[in-house]
Order: sequence, then structure tokens, then C-alpha cells
Amino acid sequence: MVAALSGKYGPWGVVAGGSDGVGAAFANKMAAAGINVVLVARRVPVLEASADGIRAEYGVEVRTVALDLSAPDAVTKLVDATADLEIGLFVYNAGADDVGLPFLDKDLDAHLSLVRRNCGAVLEAAYRFGAPMVERGRGGVVLVTSGAAWAGGATLATYGATKAFDLILAESLWVEWRDRGVDVLSLVLGRTDTPSLRRTLEAKGDVSPGELADPDDVAETALAHLADGPTWIHGSDNPTGPSPLAALSRRDAVLAMSRGWAPNGHAEN
Repeated sequence: MVAALSGKYGPWGVVAGGSDGVGAAFANKMAAAGINVVLVARRVPVLEASADGIRAEYGVEVRTVALDLSAPDAVTKLVDATADLEIGLFVYNAGADDVGLPFLDKDLDAHLSLVRRNCGAVLEAAYRFGAPMVERGRGGVVLVTSGAAWAGGATLATYGATKAFDLILAESLWVEWRDRGVDVLSLVLGRTDTPSLRRTLEAKGDVSPGELADPDDVAETALAHLADGPTWIHGSDNPTGPSPLAALSRRDAVLAMSRGWAPNGHAEN
């Protein structure tokens, strides 16, 4: 896989949301393959620490771009910051929702910010970075989505909707670009051991999260199967198969996604 990545997608890759967790794992796997990496994230100290570690470990070039991807001009700034590079691999991993609250308990600005980061920025990045790949006839795009995309659920209204957008976008680009030399993968993740999830669990007092996916395994598996799109469901016995909720009616799927949530003090039936 290491040699194949560099030869097929190099010389540069971008990881949006690349400072820690799954994004950092992607960046490390790409660097191990000899691909130079652009790391994009909001928190400068974490971003620079991740970059320093990659440079020291793998000897590749690393460029950091500190951006809030929910800002309207974020992708334009990213394109400008990488205009001198040939980007052959793009991973969009940003967009976690650290606070799972009922729809009306969250500020409207927080919902809109999530939509900009998980929909508008993803679409613009796919357009701006995907176009040169299609023109060159080679490249790879990974859009990281979530099992929250399978159906609506309590406390998941905006997050799940944005991740469904990412899933459908990636699948559509896969079929449009697969004969143009560009691989596109919609990577569906369940609960994964990331700092973001740990913060969420800590806030909820959840000390027994159960089995969590390992970010290194996620990144390695996704890159190994980048050409096996349109969708890869990490951890599934049938990773290229249908939604695990496909056998349920839409109502039952929504209730399954909402299991454990009790509006007005009682469980939904």
C-alpha cells in the first residue's frame, strides 16, 4: 500500500481536520507512504505539534494552514495557500459535533456553523481540488462521514443531516469521476477513539463507551480501499454493503438511532 499511494496519488495530500484523531492518522499514513502533507485545522498549537511529529518521523514536507472551515472564505484561503502544490489526495475529516443536544437546545449559529463546515466547505473543497485531479486524470478524495447519516435521530438533527449530505456527495462524485482516474470514497465511521469523542463522552459522564474504532486502523483501511468506492463502512462485516438499518422501516430506523433518548421523561416506543 505504501508504494502504491505515493505513485498513484502523490506528491502532496491535504487533510482537513488533520491535527489529531482520525485526521492525524490519515496524515501519518500518507507521510509514511512518502506523500508530503498539508494539515488544516483551527488549533494552531495542536496543528504545529502534529506537523513537527510528522516531519521528524517521516522526513516529508509538511505545510500547516490554520483555518476555521466554517468561515465563508476558508476554502478560498486553503486553495490560495496550496496554489503552488500538486494536490493528488484530499481527505476531508473536519466536522465533528462535540455537543449532542436536542435541536432547540443548541444556538442557531451553532447549527449554521456545522452546516457551513460539513456541507458548504466540503462541496467547495471537492469542486476546487477535484477539478485539477480530473483534468490530470489521477487523484483521490476521501470524505469522512458517519453512521449518523443512515437515518434521523434525536440530538442528531443537523449533524446527521450534514453527514448524509457528505455521503451522497461522495457517492455521486465517485460515479462521475471513476472513469476519469480519480478515486472517491465515502468513509462511514461509527464511534471512534478520538479526542473529540472523548470530550463528548466526558461531558456526558459516560465512562463506559464500549468498543471504539482505532484511528490508525480507520486511516490504514480507508487508504487501502480508496479505489473500492463509493462507500466503505468501517468495522462492518459487509463494508461495501447497504446501511445496517436497511431492513427497518424509516420510522423504526429513526427510533433505533434515538434509542436511549427519553423526551418528557419517558422512552419512545
